[in-house]
Amino acid sequence: MALKSSVFRITLQVADLDRHVYQDFPLTIARHPSETEARMMLRVLAFALHADERLEFGRGISTEDDPDLSVQTLDGQIDTWIALGAPDPERLRKACGRSEHVVLYAYGDKALPVWWRKNEPVLNRLDKLHIAQISDQDMHALASACQTGMELQCTISEGEALLSWSDGSMTVAPTVIKNTGDQ
Repeated sequence: MALKSSVFRITLQVADLDRHVYQDFPLTIARHPSETEARMMLRVLAFALHADERLEFGRGISTEDDPDLSVQTLDGQIDTWIALGAPDPERLRKACGRSEHVVLYAYGDKALPVWWRKNEPVLNRLDKLHIAQISDQDMHALASACQTGMELQCTISEGEALLSWSDGSMTVAPTVIKNTGDQ
């Protein structure tokens, strides 16, 4: 019998001072059995950093041709493709061909520098690609915050996200590895 996804309900309150977005988002998130709590919470953080009424979660970790999150235009095209981890550069190249903006939130303090050195020449040619790293320390803190039914507040200022919940808080400052100039 296959394991089922765990469902998390999170009320996300976003106050993005950089983009002037102030809104509450009731999120229902399915966590695939192979997805860690840290990665799921990184999806929530990415949602907060790109909060928009048209922002949606992808079909899941097992669907390689879909973004983890995306913002679609009114005619159904993908405007912003958001991915997590350290995917194959070919996947990112395809994402750049299918959308106007591609944002990668990379993680893995030990593996990421090796991935970047190996793929930097190819990735630097992708003008639409923006890459930011989330530290292992921040990933661990995100995992410890995970709970179903939680209320999560996120205040964003100057690219940093202050997350707070009933019994804790943390600040996440993604480190830009590659910038497109419009992020």
